[in-house]
Amino acid sequence: MERKGKNISPEKALSRAAALCSRSEQCEADIRAKLTAWGIADVAAADAIVARLVSESYLSESRYARAFARDRFRFAGWGRLKIAYALRLKRVAEECIADALTEIDEEDYAKALATALQGKLRSVASREPVQQRAALYRFAASRGYESDLAGRAISALLSHNQEDE
Repeated sequence: MERKGKNISPEKALSRAAALCSRSEQCEADIRAKLTAWGIADVAAADAIVARLVSESYLSESRYARAFARDRFRFAGWGRLKIAYALRLKRVAEECIADALTEIDEEDYAKALATALQGKLRSVASREPVQQRAALYRFAASRGYESDLAGRAISALLSHNQEDE
């Protein structure tokens, strides 16, 4: 009996990889890692499988980058910097990353940052404006938002918050 996931034939690996790509967008680095886990150690065989997946449109770096950016922005609340960093870790091409990031709507991006900062401000223990600002900057940076955009949003939030008091 064949052990699950280990030492399968290149044809079987191609079939599994195609099925995986059909279910969800994948990047080349993830597919190569799967191929290695499945026992396809030969670089030429892995290259052939990846090339076939690309030629048959199962695998597309630009499609993957767009889906990744859209999902991380909408569902995880990540900013452009964190999305770009994560895509670079997956070895996605810079032009694919740039194209994916341009698809994020500026207005939605600013609203998402403002909403996240409002939520964070409620949990900041200090009432001291300098400490609040520092905590909000750290939060925005950890989410991957650009410092200039974060600075404007934080200033607007804190000035609005002081008017309400």
